Amino acid sequence: MSRTGKKGSRKIGEMSDGTSDRLEPLTSLDLRSCSTVSELVDAMGRCSFGARSVGEAAQVIERMVEDEDCFKVLTLSGAMTPAKMGLVICDMIDLGMADAVISTGAIMAHGMVESTGLTHFKYRESMSDNELYHKGYNRIYDTIELEKSLDDMEVIFRKVVEDVSERYESLASYELNWLIGEHLAKNTTEQQRGILKSAYLRKVPVYVPSFTDSELGLDFGVYLRRMKLQKKRAVRFDAFGDLEDYTGRVLASKKLGILTIGGGVPRNWAQQVGPYLDIINKRVGSGGGFKRFDYAVRICPEPVHWGGLSGCTYSEGVSWGKIKPRSEGGMYVEVYSDATIAWPLIMRAVMERLETKGRISLG
Repeated sequence: MSRTGKKGSRKIGEMSDGTSDRLEPLTSLDLRSCSTVSELVDAMGRCSFGARSVGEAAQVIERMVEDEDCFKVLTLSGAMTPAKMGLVICDMIDLGMADAVISTGAIMAHGMVESTGLTHFKYRESMSDNELYHKGYNRIYDTIELEKSLDDMEVIFRKVVEDVSERYESLASYELNWLIGEHLAKNTTEQQRGILKSAYLRKVPVYVPSFTDSELGLDFGVYLRRMKLQKKRAVRFDAFGDLEDYTGRVLASKKLGILTIGGGVPRNWAQQVGPYLDIINKRVGSGGGFKRFDYAVRICPEPVHWGGLSGCTYSEGVSWGKIKPRSEGGMYVEVYSDATIAWPLIMRAVMERLETKGRISLG
């Protein structure tokens, strides 16, 4: 249909101007006017596409962190510590921006390497993977983890577990991570920062729901075999100890917020607490509740159309009772980006804003 005034066509004199419908205007990104990361990210929020999601994510995280009633959950997947994002995680813990961490075991194991002063290396493309194997170089895309470093971490793990074998019948992952963090706090310098060390010092639980799928899980398996050969009593691993401790903390909170890096098991394990509390009430009769995340930000390049949980939208989570819908005040943003690009920008922006408000000090 043409625009010449025929039935059903748009008439120039009757078309709206955007302002009349209170549409929010966009603004060109003026880099010359941005003197801080916070100003840059704020300006990106008035652009389009991925830039807008970065700006909006910073706004939601800022609100989440400032909400004193909010229990803030950080979930981690992907090789974030070999990718050298470990200190971003430390900052979030140290500055009170995460009340619980839910992670893959690999991130924690590689993070131990960082916190003990050992090094990850850039992968040299001229070296074949077979050559890497024989040299003890484990490749993680473009990064090298030394097999020797993982052996060194097993020595720490063994000491920590064997030292408590007489005191504990079983350990959940958050308890084990707590003990490792305590060891690191007592045996590393103040300059040697680390995730588990920060979590121990700040009393932030670190849960690893897929514990056996990690170097730490393999180390625990080796420990169990060694204790069996020596005919000594071994500490058992208690996965449900994690579930119940996390559920109890969530149930005791007034509001919930989540920042998800990647997706996978950590994301689902964190979010399934809402349905778990719901079905406890329905199937047991008491002890449950109704809890949904009020704030949610996900930084992950996974698209929704593959059908996997890493890419599913927060709107889909509303249907499961995991996320509070926007119509009831829920705030959520999805950032489709490599986390190593968007995450540091977003967090630095939020940190600068909190410092300006006097809530934290970056000095």
